[in-house]
Amino acid sequence: MKIRIKDNSIRLRLTRGEVDLMRDNGVVRASTVFPGPRKFSYSVESSPASVTAAAFYSENEISVRLPETVVLAWATTEQVSIEGEQVLDDGDKLKILVEKDFACLAPRDGEDEADMFAHPDKDSKTC
Repeated sequence: MKIRIKDNSIRLRLTRGEVDLMRDNGVVRASTVFPGPRKFSYSVESSPASVTAAAFYSENEISVRLPETVVLAWATTEQVSIEGEQVLDDGDKLKILVEKDFACLAPRDGEDEADMFAHPDKDSKTC
């Protein structure tokens, strides 16, 4: 799973295996270890109690929760992404995007893309 954080947006990309894990077990987790040792963790969860996408941050972990019915539809169809917005305490909005991770259109050294989704524009020449 890949995470991208920019300003008030969180974007998570999941491989085919991770999408299957979400469908079957309801959660995918990943982490990065830093010197110290300190660990930053992130997860995406399918929840029957959720009605909209929401993100939470606690104890060096970002958790994104998605409605179970939305996750099941996404995991079993060609739907690429799940989007949501969460209103913050100051009235701003946090944008949430969870999407299937596509293989790059141009080969890249050191990248194992065996578990990626086939890119819909695979006939193009650039990534």
